[in-house]
Amino acid sequence: MNTLNVEHHRDLNCFVLGSEGQFAKLEYSRQGDGVTFTSTYVPFRLRGQGVAEALVERGLSWAKDNNLNVSSTCWYVDKFLV
Repeated sequence: MNTLNVEHHRDLNCFVLGSEGQFAKLEYSRQGDGVTFTSTYVPFRLRGQGVAEALVERGLSWAKDNNLNVSSTCWYVDKFLV
């Protein structure tokens, strides 16, 4: 994958990255001035290419830009919150 173009789908509460008909997703829920990242999924064919990291970095950047309090119930996102 040459470029990692993450799209934010606010109406679906997720960030998505797709390639060759495969889609990776970072899902979240909003409550007040907070956001909880709930799950990260990357299809097998897209793994090992930095896709999950790109999704999480984009999600955390969005949360920071919007002054949101961040929490997570996703083990992968937790790695970035240490």
